[in-house]
Amino acid sequence: MSIKKSNLTFLTPDFESKIKFLFVKDGVSAGFPSPAADFMEDTIDLNKELSKNPLATFFVKVSGNSMIDAGIDHNDVLVVDRSLEPKNNKIAVCFINGEFTVKRISVKKDEMFLMPENKNYKPIKITSETQIIIWGIVTYIIKSV
Repeated sequence: MSIKKSNLTFLTPDFESKIKFLFVKDGVSAGFPSPAADFMEDTIDLNKELSKNPLATFFVKVSGNSMIDAGIDHNDVLVVDRSLEPKNNKIAVCFINGEFTVKRISVKKDEMFLMPENKNYKPIKITSETQIIIWGIVTYIIKSV
């Protein structure tokens, strides 16, 4: 299922899917190659692996480039957990003044900002007049390489 809201597209995980991918559970060396004898295959269900709280987990497709310095690019898919508590420095999907956005939460003394991770964008200061809902916390970024 997909819901389009402003610059983000929301998707729900398909926990009924029977698709399993081959998985090297012992990892792959990013340094020196490991012996071929250590290569062991298993399977992984990415819906279950990336969704620690299935009823509160959504996938969100990003449109735009305000978070590129955080490694979030146009068309990346974010895994968002709505059950996690918003905290300083976490990246969140927010509903602000009627629109969705993804930004880093910044709390300093008595002030809160939604921080872009691109120098071409300005921070959004949250005031008493701001209508904001922290919709969920980003837990993973899925991207094409």
